[in-house]
Amino acid sequence: MGSFQPVSGIRGVGPKRAAVLEAAGIRSVEDLYNYFPRRYLDRRQIRKIADLCEGEAATVAGNIVEAAFQRGARGRARFRVLLSDGSGLLELTWFQGVRYFSKNIRKGDTVAVHGKVAFFGSRPGMQHPEYDRLENRSDSPGMDGPGDDELFMTGRIIPLYPATEAMKSAGLHSRALRIIIAHALEDFPPDSSEHLCAGMVAEYGLMPLPHAYREIHGPTSAENLDRARYRLKWNELFLTQLGFAMRRHRYQEELAAVRFDHSGVRTASLHEKLPFTMTTAQKNAVREIYRDLRSGRPMHRLLQGDVGSGKTLVASFAMTLAADNGLQAAFMAPTEILAFQHYLGMRTLMQPLGLRVEVLTGKQERKSRQDILDGLAGGEVDVLVGTHAIIEENVSFRRLGLVIVDEQHRFGVFQRKALRDKALSPHVLLMTATPIPRTLTMGIYGDLDVTVIDELPEGRTPVVTRLCNEKALSGVYRHVRQEVSRGRQVYIVYPLIEESEKMDLKAATGSFAALRSEVFPDLSLGLIHGHLSPAEKESVMKRFRSGEIDVLVGTTVIEVGVDVPNATVMVIEHAERFGISQLHQLRGRVGRGNHRSICFLVYSRLTPEANERLRALASTTDGFRLSETDLKLRGAGNLLGKEQSGMATGLRIADLLTDHDIMLSARKAAVDLVEQDGSLEHPVHAGIRKHLERLYGDRGFLADIG
Repeated sequence: MGSFQPVSGIRGVGPKRAAVLEAAGIRSVEDLYNYFPRRYLDRRQIRKIADLCEGEAATVAGNIVEAAFQRGARGRARFRVLLSDGSGLLELTWFQGVRYFSKNIRKGDTVAVHGKVAFFGSRPGMQHPEYDRLENRSDSPGMDGPGDDELFMTGRIIPLYPATEAMKSAGLHSRALRIIIAHALEDFPPDSSEHLCAGMVAEYGLMPLPHAYREIHGPTSAENLDRARYRLKWNELFLTQLGFAMRRHRYQEELAAVRFDHSGVRTASLHEKLPFTMTTAQKNAVREIYRDLRSGRPMHRLLQGDVGSGKTLVASFAMTLAADNGLQAAFMAPTEILAFQHYLGMRTLMQPLGLRVEVLTGKQERKSRQDILDGLAGGEVDVLVGTHAIIEENVSFRRLGLVIVDEQHRFGVFQRKALRDKALSPHVLLMTATPIPRTLTMGIYGDLDVTVIDELPEGRTPVVTRLCNEKALSGVYRHVRQEVSRGRQVYIVYPLIEESEKMDLKAATGSFAALRSEVFPDLSLGLIHGHLSPAEKESVMKRFRSGEIDVLVGTTVIEVGVDVPNATVMVIEHAERFGISQLHQLRGRVGRGNHRSICFLVYSRLTPEANERLRALASTTDGFRLSETDLKLRGAGNLLGKEQSGMATGLRIADLLTDHDIMLSARKAAVDLVEQDGSLEHPVHAGIRKHLERLYGDRGFLADIG
């Protein structure tokens, strides 16, 4: 059975614990091997309480001899603990999270703490130290395994494991998990877990996988632990990149697509009639896309560009070239308002060239919708812009050759695939205005070619960003009035449509009424949000674009795609409730002309994380720098969302932000391997192929789901 042995077969795991572990995704010995420690306690660095010095940061381990909830002279609650290690007493104090700590730390527990030492009289103490429970009274006393003497053996590096609340309730704290994993390693050794051939292990200087598993769970030295962590991180990233490389190999070697001609009359005319000069980055992007379209293999490219960088114009050139080659193009956007925005812009560019551009959403009149569907099936519609309504079964194209997905991270992988399936091996261009760090791009979109538009059109001035407490809103409103008096326009954004009883937030509808009647009774205000019909939204936007509306009040439906160069002020209320990406996108709605623009981030209460987010926004308009900050704060999985839970977002030990060098090594190994043996048919690669098949299950590791 080996690593496939059910977790219930491990010593010390009864039915109750097996059920708890399985609920946490630990179903087999292999899963247990891959349940990595969150950090380590280096026994060699544990200090004796008697030897502590004022001001030093130290780690101490011992037994809790006293634990009490107290109130100070001013009624301030605190939780006070005395820790003994036999050499003296250390006083630990928590003023925040008092109820949590008083519930989870009790007399008799054995813990390790880390913090800055301060003396109170003759006794050393720590305030708000980090702590880890090493053993407590709920741990099973009858379980075989390391006892206290072994636990505190000199020179030991102790792994500390994460545990869910359910695991803790079942007695599966860090110590119990250490014992269970030690039993698994002893009874079901990972000797057959290596799937790389000996040559690859040697070429990339890797610790053998069985050895790495033993060292990660029971380090014999800091050096061996580092090597084990490197191998396991490399292994995760290699398998991810191998899946991408094989999928990419399939696109390039096994699939064919219509080969576009380099030029056409309408494409040349579009370039000649542009009323401005394209940026160098836009021109380079068009060249790279043209090269793909002329290759005879399906284009599979990601176009990244910060807000206002001109991605839609680049896409328009690709769609016009498709029409010049007798093919149709489909452009899918995540919201109706964004689809209409793109439709209007593309119609302005392409209609004079003799192209028919239509828009399809889920809420159109039956006759209008049927006319569009008939035009698609007959080939009269050259470009179709729309929402996910495009992928409905009754939407069929006569000759679809180019698929473009805007803000692609808002669509699930199967939605994108459904659009591609409208044609046989179409060219695919994915676009995003959410800049993604390079390592994360490789980790999530490793099967795509990537083009980055890294400059803004001439005349754009950086948007000034100011943080503002809601108590100072009157000053913000004065600035709004000044800008309107100069002939400019303003956005005011709220996080909710209607008042919520559970959240103390200003809602768009209620605030719109107050702004119109009390704050700006002499100005023209408009309201837009997601509950309006497409016709109502378009009516409001048309009035705003024409200058009929001075102040547009709304929700995040204006986050992307809205392009009104005359708008110079963005006011975001309760900015602390928005993520970095949303705030950056909202800010990108101003500064689109040659007028000085400003964004006010209005907050009510700031948590430390919200403060970091808002200050990051105020410090830069560089979307790539902001995406790095966002990744640090939220992690890759949260940054991309559930729909993007592809191969790399479920990493257990590798970190896409910090492990850039490991990623490059693993990626090179994967690409080289696929170039040598694209289907992994050679016997020496049988272990890798078998591991991939097991990893991706019934989907198959070549499944085209991205």
